[in-house]
Amino acid sequence: MLRKEKPMFDALKVKNDCVNWIRQFFAENGPDCNAVLGISGGKDSSFAAALCVEALGKDRVIGVLMPNGEQADIDMSYRLVEHLGIRHYVVNIHDAVAGLTGAIPMELTEQSCTNMPPRIRMTALYAVSQCCNGRVANTCNLSEDWVGYSTRYGDSVGDFSPLSRLTVQEVLAIGRILNLPCELVEKVPTDGLCGKTDEDNLGFTYAELDRYIRTGEIEDQQKKERIDRLHKMNLFKLKLMPVFEPDIPVALKK
Repeated sequence: MLRKEKPMFDALKVKNDCVNWIRQFFAENGPDCNAVLGISGGKDSSFAAALCVEALGKDRVIGVLMPNGEQADIDMSYRLVEHLGIRHYVVNIHDAVAGLTGAIPMELTEQSCTNMPPRIRMTALYAVSQCCNGRVANTCNLSEDWVGYSTRYGDSVGDFSPLSRLTVQEVLAIGRILNLPCELVEKVPTDGLCGKTDEDNLGFTYAELDRYIRTGEIEDQQKKERIDRLHKMNLFKLKLMPVFEPDIPVALKK
């Protein structure tokens, strides 16, 4: 019996569908609003910004660069905003991180120190957005979300999310047809914290993860168990906050 071929990913169709989805979102949730994105210089923020420019025009897209003190690859962020021709602002979060760290009356854990900058960045992003009649773009992808590679109430939130149902490989395929500079498209994803690549930190490649997500197939049992464990541990990040529902009637409908 012949094995059924898996359908090819149609990057152009998905890109066009995503652009139309962004337009529809703004038509329904802010016809005169701007898209506001945190620009890290990485693939996801670069591709999301390019999609928003195609959907809305460059005059309705705002990039916010948010280094924490010195950022070694901030030139990539400038390269993107200059290439797209979008308005941009620089908000250095170093003093905010230092101020909050000093104000908390206990020794912070390593995890607290790691997650604080992304949460402060999102606070800054919403402050800019509210001053610019904006809607904040979430730039996470399905692969990162699947294994919890994001910060809750940090980079995991936003008002609309063009990439969160696309794997890293699919996002990359779309990025290659967005007419972006090669160095932005092929940039190796890093955590921006310790200099390690995402894949070094995760313990498996995105290609392995993406194949497992889409097909359920993976050869390495240890990697399968690690992916399953990370997914289970971090699933709460993708769900709405649990709410106690008292047995009291509500006359108005939500």
